[in-house]
Amino acid sequence: MRMACDELQLPERGRAYLPSGETVRCADNSLVVQFSRPRDVVSTSWLNGGYRRDLSAVFNHQIPLDACDDCHENGGVETYLETVAASMGLDPRAACGLVTRAEMKNAVAVTARFRNLAVTAIVTAGIDKNGGRAGDPASYCEENDSFEPVGGTVNTVLVIGADLPEYALCRAVVTASEAKAVALQQLMARSLYSSGIATGSGTDMIAIVADPGSPLHLSDVGKHSKLGELIGRTVIDATTAALENETGLSPRSQLDVLVRLSRFGIAETDLCDAVPGCGGTGNPYPFDREVLMEYLERWTRRPENVARAAAALHLLDESAWGLLPEAVVMTTIAQILNDNGLVSTNLPDTSRACLVAGLSRLAFRDLLSERGKEGTAGGAAPAGPARGQLPLQSPEHHHELLNALDPDIGDHLPDVVEIPAAAGCADGEEDEPLGQRDIVPQTVADEDHFRRPGAERD
Repeated sequence: MRMACDELQLPERGRAYLPSGETVRCADNSLVVQFSRPRDVVSTSWLNGGYRRDLSAVFNHQIPLDACDDCHENGGVETYLETVAASMGLDPRAACGLVTRAEMKNAVAVTARFRNLAVTAIVTAGIDKNGGRAGDPASYCEENDSFEPVGGTVNTVLVIGADLPEYALCRAVVTASEAKAVALQQLMARSLYSSGIATGSGTDMIAIVADPGSPLHLSDVGKHSKLGELIGRTVIDATTAALENETGLSPRSQLDVLVRLSRFGIAETDLCDAVPGCGGTGNPYPFDREVLMEYLERWTRRPENVARAAAALHLLDESAWGLLPEAVVMTTIAQILNDNGLVSTNLPDTSRACLVAGLSRLAFRDLLSERGKEGTAGGAAPAGPARGQLPLQSPEHHHELLNALDPDIGDHLPDVVEIPAAAGCADGEEDEPLGQRDIVPQTVADEDHFRRPGAERD
């Protein structure tokens, strides 16, 4: 049974109090967790990072772009953080700081309790610029303490209301990092540097805080312990909510075939190009590209189509991991995406091509079927093209188009219903547009990926 977690309202002004006695306040572009007495802290901060027993505060700071450039060029991140700490009334010798481009207003704090133990995770998150998977190709090679700045960060401050030995604090970093990866996996967040699912960003930071003065002494922080469970649940929930606040990444935004296909570099144009007549001029099967493009905008958001695409994409993953032979994967993808269950004897050369061909055929069949229903409803066809769009070609071409998509199984398809040339695409309730689909391509590491307009921070 899933443990209930409570989301803590972080203050825009004033202070909030954590169950373990710490205070949280906002200061300019920072979120500060202050301690009433020194705490044990393990962190990845440039300022007082590593294992410390004398810190009185941890802060998460949104660094301005100009300061970010200056720090990276001059190697002055530690000096910059000292200045930020002092500006907030903190002793730079007794504080550590995390840096991010995410806004503090999008931070999420989640608390979980068990008996007299409380754990709070405070997270800011953005991976739409820098999401990556462990083992992806590197972005740079560090030399002489200089490195290249890369945007995008998931920052976690984990406050544990118990006394932990040094090794347990280090183990908490492992458990919290695994929980972050779980949150990204459950959202199917893509890596921008490979076709894999992201496990984090390339610049993630973390700080784990324990209370040496607590009467509760714990040493096991692994997944089998209750403390490990609380860490996992709070980090998963806080990371999931913070990603939605900062970038719009959510289960709803991922309910889209095109968003799922993006990690394999497959776009709407690829699906259109796979339909005869849409990929160029001089084709013997001419078809109105605008009609198909408009239809795909709605078709790709339908849950049943996302489910088929997701099943096929997982097979591509299993092939890439060496768990399934590519030949088996290609045949199975064809079975999943052919609604008649038949498989062509002339499959494309690769699993990716098989996926594109299968989805294109499936979408095109659905389009012809819907046009047929619209054209015969009420015994009359619409007077002209819907919403000023181009009409479909004449009905006699439709069976030829399906045969051209897959000549080996075309004879097994049912006869195409008569479709008036002027029939239009009707909108249904299930086709309401999603906010996350209002996306524009951005380029990172020479790859296109999708993000909401205006989401400049992470």
